[in-house]
Amino acid sequence: MKVRKAVFPVAGLGTRFLPATKANPKEMLNVVDKPLIQYAAEEAVAAGIKELIFVTGRAKRSIEDHFDKAYELEAELEKKNKQDMLDIVRNILPTGVSCIYIRQAEPLGLGHAVLCAKPAIGNEPFAVLLADDLIDGGTRGCLGQMVDIYGHYNTGVIAVQPVPRSDTDKYGIVEVRPIDQRVGKIQSIVEKPKPEVAPSTLGVVGRYILPPDILGILEQTNRGAGGEIQLTDGIATLLERQQVVAYEFEGKRYDCGSKLGYLEATVEYALRHPELHLQFGEYLKSRMESL
Repeated sequence: MKVRKAVFPVAGLGTRFLPATKANPKEMLNVVDKPLIQYAAEEAVAAGIKELIFVTGRAKRSIEDHFDKAYELEAELEKKNKQDMLDIVRNILPTGVSCIYIRQAEPLGLGHAVLCAKPAIGNEPFAVLLADDLIDGGTRGCLGQMVDIYGHYNTGVIAVQPVPRSDTDKYGIVEVRPIDQRVGKIQSIVEKPKPEVAPSTLGVVGRYILPPDILGILEQTNRGAGGEIQLTDGIATLLERQQVVAYEFEGKRYDCGSKLGYLEATVEYALRHPELHLQFGEYLKSRMESL
């Protein structure tokens, strides 16, 4: 089956960005002129996704508003003949792509957030995208690359990248047996192991393609690390029943869940922005020369 649905878990509190995220979701933080959640949605749509399933929580209404039609704004832009800006507002999502919003009553972990989307997923393979992992995958996009891998192996696909051994306790870590270029069959997966016991230094990042079987597994998964229902634990059980592959994607990931990663993304995306790159590049050059 084709991957037509994507889940966006957006119910987190974003405490690392307080006070900016006190009333504004972290997924709505802008990198230059687009919020993080829009970058993730555009990546999904480019990969062929037709249904965007947002698992939301309190104070997340602005995400729904962002992807909704803005009649008053469009009327004002049309009145002032600002066609370029009107096109931007109207084309946030292309025709044929729909949005579903599901409330996660309490934050019980990524596995629980995915499980909340079960009524909308049904019996289909689906993608999961974490918006604070901003990935520049070039012309294909990270999820687009993963869809190709899924089509070839017809099995679950998890995006990974090498991480410093000292940081293994910040990631889900996989042990793999290589089966192709950038692709390995996952032998084991563990959530945030200490560096001295980590089975490898391949860290899971915020992109997954999963079979619907994972949903039944998550229903039976007990709380794990942090007292939460971990998606990693569900995948570990899935591995006992079927193959799942890890894919070292082509591109660059920015950890926009951290302040430094967010600033790095802002600078590098600004340096590629068609309207800003020349002026911003000159500003950075002059700023560095003045240090």
